[in-house]
Amino acid sequence: MFQEILQTTFLNNRILDYLIFISVFILGVIVVKIFRSVIIKRLKVLAEKTATTIDDLLVRGIEKYLLPIFYFGVFYLSIRFLTLNTTLQKVIDILGLVLLTIFGVQFLLLIFVGGLNAYFEKKEEYKEKKRFYAGLFTIIKVVIWCFAIFILLDNLGVKITALIAGLGIGGVAVALASQAILGDLFNYFVILLDRPFEVGDFIIVGEYMGTVEYIGVKTTRIRSLGGEELIFSNTDLTNSRIRNYKRMQKRRVVFHIGVVYQTPLEKLKEIPRIIENIIKSIPDTIFDRAHFFSYGDFSLIFEIVYYVVGSDYNKYMDIQQQINFRIKEEFEKRGIEFAYPTQTLYLNKIN
Repeated sequence: MFQEILQTTFLNNRILDYLIFISVFILGVIVVKIFRSVIIKRLKVLAEKTATTIDDLLVRGIEKYLLPIFYFGVFYLSIRFLTLNTTLQKVIDILGLVLLTIFGVQFLLLIFVGGLNAYFEKKEEYKEKKRFYAGLFTIIKVVIWCFAIFILLDNLGVKITALIAGLGIGGVAVALASQAILGDLFNYFVILLDRPFEVGDFIIVGEYMGTVEYIGVKTTRIRSLGGEELIFSNTDLTNSRIRNYKRMQKRRVVFHIGVVYQTPLEKLKEIPRIIENIIKSIPDTIFDRAHFFSYGDFSLIFEIVYYVVGSDYNKYMDIQQQINFRIKEEFEKRGIEFAYPTQTLYLNKIN
């Protein structure tokens, strides 16, 4: 009697086949749960003891993405003991391919991208290039997902060759239509990788100057000295000559002073030494030279060159102001007069 019940057919399968399916499925689930509670637990303990990051990513990937595949594998293996109609079997096969692709790609991305990120985090310039790495990882993910989707479609019977050809023609059309946008996107990565400037740098581009506030995918925004926001396309910036004052280690300063023509030669010879002593006495300055430069229209002109250590403009102005005060003070002590525009007229008396 019991044998007859087991041999009873229902939906093209015997009762015995259903019992085997249920037994295999339950046994497989138990095995996966044991693997999760024992093996993975021990792997976590071992991973915590190591200094590397890749083993932690591997354990997390197995638990998060491979276990669902294992559960579906148990279901797929156990259902093979049943005779299913063609449509249902095809649906299960497609579902298996889709799940395998989704969880498999996510597992690979977690290991690959996570490993790269952990590697770059150890570098000194990581904080400065963090946005570049984020953009690079996004591109890697998009490429891997596209490749995985093409493989999935090929396994599902879709003619990939014709699809790729169509996408290629469409891609060329889109690329031509969005050439400027793609150019700005490419130059965005050029800026982040080459770092001609960074957020917070004071730069001059042509006749415009200001502090970089934001570097975007298409545009870069600069806050000018007047307070308004200047917006440049990334292509314009990479094609321009940029002066980055934030990178300046010392500022070269050239200025001129003029004294009257009536100044005695002895005092003229003292002026370079006076200015040299003044500049050398001021901190964060490097004296270069001071010379009697030329004969002007109404003055004897001296040219002075020195360096200010650092890139702070206010610091430079404070030092230049201090130098001007000291020169004024020393010239007054020695009776040296500054020149100002004058004209002398000589009149001949006609008898």
